Amino acid sequence: MKHYDYDLIVIGSGPAGQKSAIQAAKVGKNVAIIEQDYLFGGACVHRGTIPSKTLRENALRVNNMRQNAALAHFQLDENTEMVTLIDRLDQVLKSHHDYMRKQVDRNNITRIHARASFIDKETLKLTQVDGKEKTISAPNMVIATGSYPRKPDNIPIDHEHIFDSDSILSMLYLPSSLTVLGGGVIASEYASIFQALGVKVTMIDKYPSPLGFLDKDMTDTFVSAFEAMGGTWLGGEQVSKVYWDGVSNVIVECDSGKQVKSQKLLCAAGRLANVAHLELANAGLSVNDRGLISVNDLLQTDVANIYAAGDVIGPPSLASASMEQGRRASRNMLGVKTDDSNPLIPAGIYSIPELSSVGLTEQQALEKYGDVLIGRALFSEVARGQISGNTEGMLKIVADHDGKKILGVMVVGEGATEVIHIGQMAMLNEANVDIFVESTFNFPTLAEAYRIAALEILAQRI
Repeated sequence: MKHYDYDLIVIGSGPAGQKSAIQAAKVGKNVAIIEQDYLFGGACVHRGTIPSKTLRENALRVNNMRQNAALAHFQLDENTEMVTLIDRLDQVLKSHHDYMRKQVDRNNITRIHARASFIDKETLKLTQVDGKEKTISAPNMVIATGSYPRKPDNIPIDHEHIFDSDSILSMLYLPSSLTVLGGGVIASEYASIFQALGVKVTMIDKYPSPLGFLDKDMTDTFVSAFEAMGGTWLGGEQVSKVYWDGVSNVIVECDSGKQVKSQKLLCAAGRLANVAHLELANAGLSVNDRGLISVNDLLQTDVANIYAAGDVIGPPSLASASMEQGRRASRNMLGVKTDDSNPLIPAGIYSIPELSSVGLTEQQALEKYGDVLIGRALFSEVARGQISGNTEGMLKIVADHDGKKILGVMVVGEGATEVIHIGQMAMLNEANVDIFVESTFNFPTLAEAYRIAALEILAQRI
């Protein structure tokens, strides 16, 4: 019988990798987790989710102080250092990093700092920081190596004037102007955050609206709020050339002839699976035509003993979904009984204002069912929205043509990523629209919007 060093090796310590390793350890397996970064937790913790959301909190404070001019006239100083805008980041990261390490150590998981590549489907070569190499083996593997920013050929990213989503927060000072290329989640989040901080932001994308996977009324609300803060949205534009003028500005030239100048530029053109260094072919694996690792419903790859989870397998590419995928990958691999995965995963976009959705959009529901009823509630109609100044928001319920079954819920406005879970729980329990009318909500709350939207559907039903 072949001797193995571990029962399971997990490659990557992000949300998917952590939960995969912990789940296996909890059922008594000898587990190792490999991370090539000197920090534990992956890009989500150290370059993505937590840093950007920490910056967002301060951006909200700045924006609120500006809006409350009667209480205080507030303006950020010129040459404001970025470090002052992420003043709690080191503390937040250290706390989260310490918590994760303690959790891994508490479960007797071996942490290894090295770069991994496959020798065969059960063996890995580890290249350590000092250049030394060694091999380790296990009968089971989980690939959870995350993703990295895509770099288009015509965008000369130098991380000084032209940044990607991993390096944007490495700027020393808050720029006076910023161009954001892209209209996806990362682009929308950073564009609105920097605009709220007083940076003159221009978003450019080839599509007519940002966040195209959402309904137009949602994205229109986002664009309206973004432009109300002073931002500029340029949709339907194809970027032909980007360059730094060698003096003070980054220049963007579009096929239409438009030219946009800004002090800095962020290229947010999506992310790619981080698998280039893994030597997948040695394990009998390859990526699909989208550069991702294909898996079945059990999160198993084409090689039976290797599973994959998180960004390396593609959408929804959410930390929350990655955690659950990692947990399920280990359970499925080890034959631990697992309930069927529920497809109702809420999407949260931490822009200003927030957007969140669960279930089908109105457009998806129309395509699937042919006829639907829609209920909307504007936050301007809700007392809590008026009290907090959160009046640009909206909640929308999509129901079937009888106005009974809840097909989807979408929310835009501050608090959207929290409020969405009420709709998610109703859908998980197969409650119909009436539950929002027959239930009593705290007053004043944004949750009251569910009742208003449901009443609108009931009126159409009658």
